[in-house]
Amino acid sequence: MYSRPRCGLCDRAREVIFAVAARTPFQFDEVNVEGDDELELRYGLRVPVVLVDGAELFEVTVDADLLAAAVGARAAGR
Repeated sequence: MYSRPRCGLCDRAREVIFAVAARTPFQFDEVNVEGDDELELRYGLRVPVVLVDGAELFEVTVDADLLAAAVGARAAGR
């Protein structure tokens, strides 16, 4: 997930991600875009941006059911 500090939408997205991970474990990495000009340009106004296997699936909000389906399919090798 690309995020920034003091971002309420990022906090909410993280909550959804952790709730899904509690049911279907997966690796979670978070990247702070602040201070990185390239990341700020690419993601700055859209954070949080959530990727699964390198594909952008969500920006601003995260749908728990869609995320669960995406990581579930990945875990099943589909």
